[in-house]
Amino acid sequence: MNNLKVAVVTGANRGIGLEVVRQLSQKEFTVILGARELSKGAAAAREIGSSSVVAREVDVSNDASVQRFAESVAQEFGRVDVLINNAGFNYDWGQKASSTDLKKVHETLETNLFGAWRMAQALVPSMKKNKHGRIVNVSSEAGSLASMGASTPAYSVSKASLNAFTIALAAELKSSGILVNSVCPGWVRTEMGGANAPRSVEQGAASVLWAALLPDDGPTGGFFRDGKPLPW
Repeated sequence: MNNLKVAVVTGANRGIGLEVVRQLSQKEFTVILGARELSKGAAAAREIGSSSVVAREVDVSNDASVQRFAESVAQEFGRVDVLINNAGFNYDWGQKASSTDLKKVHETLETNLFGAWRMAQALVPSMKKNKHGRIVNVSSEAGSLASMGASTPAYSVSKASLNAFTIALAAELKSSGILVNSVCPGWVRTEMGGANAPRSVEQGAASVLWAALLPDDGPTGGFFRDGKPLPW
């Protein structure tokens, strides 16, 4: 198993993250299914039923948890080739920027922005060592400044900030062999997206997989859905 490429997917015990894990496990990857609660992650890994999938506990909103996770991955696997920052929180439909609870906004940023930032800081050194890596920040068109409206203020601001982080990190790592992109999976039928969403989990995961499996001459510092650029 250690001879395979290693992918890390956060928030992966359900929805798009779980489907990404499932598909990556079929592509010669050892996939680390990251979940805030290990019991839920282990149950999800059993559901996939592949020896290529291992569940590990990681709370991306907690510095110590991320550090423990990174240290255990380094000891057990010795490398990370792909990081998919999928963990997301608080689609705050109906809230208003002028009156929303700022404590909840802080919590949203802690996961959706700083969680991805923590994971990148923890795992980029391994990618630099191998001179190869792919970082996929699972974002949303809700974070597009070109079309952002009044709804979901905390979520939208967190995803716009995640996109800005993507640009900054991609520029820093441009000559390192590490490609960094934001991906919008679209409105997907998940617990967060709801039953009326037009896209299947498989369709949403396909956008993420596209960015995770980019060739060495692929784009970096972009915002995509279905492999096509989206406006910032």
